[in-house]
Amino acid sequence: MRHAKQPTGDLARSTFPTAINKLREHWAASNYRKALRLAASWPRLGDHKKAIQQGWAAASNPAFYTELGYNPEDLFSEGLRAVAERYDLPPASEGLRP
Repeated sequence: MRHAKQPTGDLARSTFPTAINKLREHWAASNYRKALRLAASWPRLGDHKKAIQQGWAAASNPAFYTELGYNPEDLFSEGLRAVAERYDLPPASEGLRP
């Protein structure tokens, strides 16, 4: 059985609906909550794992994190900064809320 040759470069980035392309689409459209949710579901986040996953957890359950003494908006912002750094995206807009 022969396998089709996979495209490379710009064609590979723009043609196929990969998870990273979906993340970039959400980010470009300022859908930061969706972008953070998607990134938090990935297994390999490196040094950014805690900030990304905690940011999503705080966004999805702010009352719980408030009870624990955390500010959910700060955790959400930290998660977004981690996503931007990890995936080389421009910084998210300021004044964000989960």
